[in-house]
Amino acid sequence: MRGKEVESLWEEVREVSLGNSVDRLHSRPTPIQFLRDFVSQNKPCIISNAISHWPGLSLWPAPSYLSTALSSSLVSLHLTPDGYADALVPHPLHPSLCFVSAHVQPTPFPQALNLICQPPNHLVAYLQQQNDCFRTEYRELESDCDGHIPWASEALGCLPEAVNLWIGNHLSQTSFHKDHYENLYAVVSGEKHFLLLPPTDVHRMYIREYPAARYSYSEESGEFRLELEEPVRYVPWSSVNPYPATGNEEQERSKFPLYFNGPKPFEVTVKAGEVLYLPSMWFHHVRQRPGDGGYTIAVNYWYDMQFDIKYAYFNFLQSLPYQSTDDPTIPESECEDSGPYASPKHLNSRFYSDESETNNVEEVNKDHGNV
Repeated sequence: MRGKEVESLWEEVREVSLGNSVDRLHSRPTPIQFLRDFVSQNKPCIISNAISHWPGLSLWPAPSYLSTALSSSLVSLHLTPDGYADALVPHPLHPSLCFVSAHVQPTPFPQALNLICQPPNHLVAYLQQQNDCFRTEYRELESDCDGHIPWASEALGCLPEAVNLWIGNHLSQTSFHKDHYENLYAVVSGEKHFLLLPPTDVHRMYIREYPAARYSYSEESGEFRLELEEPVRYVPWSSVNPYPATGNEEQERSKFPLYFNGPKPFEVTVKAGEVLYLPSMWFHHVRQRPGDGGYTIAVNYWYDMQFDIKYAYFNFLQSLPYQSTDDPTIPESECEDSGPYASPKHLNSRFYSDESETNNVEEVNKDHGNV
């Protein structure tokens, strides 16, 4: 497919449905308003004053409170050398890229929090196990917030499939990805900075297949080792880095003209006390800024998406071979969704066996990305 038809779609979606910015609501919507104005239109929004009644909003920014409440808890700590996990990094053996996952180790919560608040030079720690971890590893905090978002649950007709807790510092960020979930993302401390692109922009993401790898960390040496998975497994992932390193800007722009020369992504900052509705299948890149406690905390609720005509439409759009008008010599042939990521029966999946990394039930709910 040549570019004009697809490229005009990117603009028309913004003109007809999305506008130029993400809507902000100053109070909780009614279920019918949320369903009509946002879920049915696959349109994000930010809701203020939606979690002002949570005790955690005032309690969790204090490290002493969390360390006391979770003093006996063993939690899944994700470790990387640079804050990039579920991301593309140089291949350890060849001049190419691979998709790498973090080293995960069970750690007493007070020790994990200390590594986040006072990061050593050689590693970045992040609490982000995406397997309904809030209701398993952090059960002691359940009375400090809601078990679900009532108006969202009524609008969506179900309770959340998973509730996850995220605690990290400014060094961790998430590469572009999408999820097959309706996501209600509540920030409790600090800020989250999102870049958002609608599903219709899929051809701008340069999705390619990369060999899967994983970090292995030695506490004795303090060193990381990057190990390719065996047998070899390939992960479809977005190749775009929206924040290229200084000096590499022109090179990145020339490699990914559809992203850098197309419509600007929606940029939103979600502050403590606010909730972002992130619709299913929207691409998002996330960075964060810590609050006064030295960390950012968020709770997100994953609700099952409807596999309806929108799902069929976006799958069809993604499957179209596409050749950019910016560079007619390089066809943009996107990877089709394959494996667990594509099938409704594998609902708990993101880019491959979901933002998931193994075939066991616990990992099936895991979200690829340090959001």
